[in-house]
Amino acid sequence: MTSTGRTEVRELYRRAQDAFGARVHGVADDGWAAATPCAEWDVRQLVNHLLDELRWAVPLLAGRTIAEVGDRFEGDLLGDDQAGRWDDAALAARAAVDDEGAMDRTVHLSFGDFPGREYAMQLFADLLIHGWDLSVATGQDPRLDPELVGACAVWFAGVADGYRQAGAVGPRLDVPPDAGPQERLLAAFGRSAPAG
Repeated sequence: MTSTGRTEVRELYRRAQDAFGARVHGVADDGWAAATPCAEWDVRQLVNHLLDELRWAVPLLAGRTIAEVGDRFEGDLLGDDQAGRWDDAALAARAAVDDEGAMDRTVHLSFGDFPGREYAMQLFADLLIHGWDLSVATGQDPRLDPELVGACAVWFAGVADGYRQAGAVGPRLDVPPDAGPQERLLAAFGRSAPAG
């Protein structure tokens, strides 16, 4: 499976979104204030960040600019129905990714213009890596889908330097020679974890 074809990118995105959504539904009522591996976010803030990304995906994949969208997604998007709000946003984002021209349309991001398929890969990677963060924070199974790990690793190897220079990810961490694919991927995103 490659990460550049139209169908493959959509499939990767769908699977990562579904896995993250399952983890959102797995958060206990008293788990939303738990610390996450992202030092600046607790569980609620982490999920709100991803929910914000899903909300942005709809207008951005339709070709809108950040200026046109404005500040409509600022603040707390989760309200009192965290899982329900997630499901609504996930449904809308999935439809935007599946739109016939979405993978070829130009997406205007704060750090440049990208084809829709590249933006969808960015979303896929964020959902996958933050899915691990959410699992660790809430005591859920931290193992990631090995096929998604492999696809993300191939894609990220080609863009990692740019992301680090932009401050979007932390420095790559060292891993032992016998580290597995998940541990290596997490280390590439600046996370230290045992092999999953």
